[in-house]
Amino acid sequence: MRKRYDEADARIRAPRSKPRRSKDRPDYSSLAVATVITVDRGRITSILDNGQIVMAMKARELGKNAIVVGDLIKLDGDLSGAPGTLARAVEVEPRRNVLSRTIDDTGAQEKVVAANVDQLLIVVAAANPQPRHGFVDRCLAVAFDQGIKPILVITKSDLANPVGFIADYELLDIDIFKSALPRENRSESSKSEEINKLIGALKGKRSVLIGHSGVGKSTLVNAITESSLRSTGDVNEATGRGRHTSSSAYAFEIPGSGWIIDTPGVRSFGLEHIDRNRIIGSFEELARLIVKCPKNCSHDEAGCALNGASESGAKRRISGLRRILAASER
Repeated sequence: MRKRYDEADARIRAPRSKPRRSKDRPDYSSLAVATVITVDRGRITSILDNGQIVMAMKARELGKNAIVVGDLIKLDGDLSGAPGTLARAVEVEPRRNVLSRTIDDTGAQEKVVAANVDQLLIVVAAANPQPRHGFVDRCLAVAFDQGIKPILVITKSDLANPVGFIADYELLDIDIFKSALPRENRSESSKSEEINKLIGALKGKRSVLIGHSGVGKSTLVNAITESSLRSTGDVNEATGRGRHTSSSAYAFEIPGSGWIIDTPGVRSFGLEHIDRNRIIGSFEELARLIVKCPKNCSHDEAGCALNGASESGAKRRISGLRRILAASER
């Protein structure tokens, strides 16, 4: 069927008298650099090196490129931070890494959650809601792909014993903290001891939390920052899922040093954007076996050289690698 054209299809050529667009671009090299703390409904909250909080909006020339928590941005305009003032974010510095996920229901679109982070805190509850290996494996795939140090945090361990769950990750060279979430039935001394161990791992680092709703991320942030900045929720008894209490990612300064980024609870975590070779490359001690694999080996087939590993520790590492690779394909 032939298309019927109307006046909306007509394109008007710009008049020759219109001045040509200059090839010269603005020089932003001398502008102040700020770190993005949060982005909410188009408004960017950032902090300068001197501690000044500045509100900003994205300049049109940045186009549709999203600005996320952790980004380093060049600011132009009013940097006083006075009420009612608004600067312009005119440039985003190159990112060192990104924490991102693929949104499966929108055509495999990659959504960046945070940028320029040192550590990824994967938060799961020992119970209510139940921990899921698939979710942890997917988060590990992102961390290994981007060169981010993964840390596994088990909350609510007074409700169930997480030993069996933790055993699958003990040989993956990741730090594991359990009972890190303060519970009302514990003494103040035990709370401090558990939280202080975790805070010690966060000092001087920029860490981002990720986990399902209801696992206690916001409560954990409040304990680490010694504040009540994040509202907390509970788990829906009918669905077994947590209720969202955080609607946007937000970076909080840890007393002493370091930053912790709380993110909204996730329910889908696609990994179509992940590079499998970078995941495999993070298991350096298996390289001597992997080089012997047949071309285009999936590393989970009969002819895979990894099958020849004899040490029990190596076998468990290989099992973890295969589980993470399988998670990255789902």
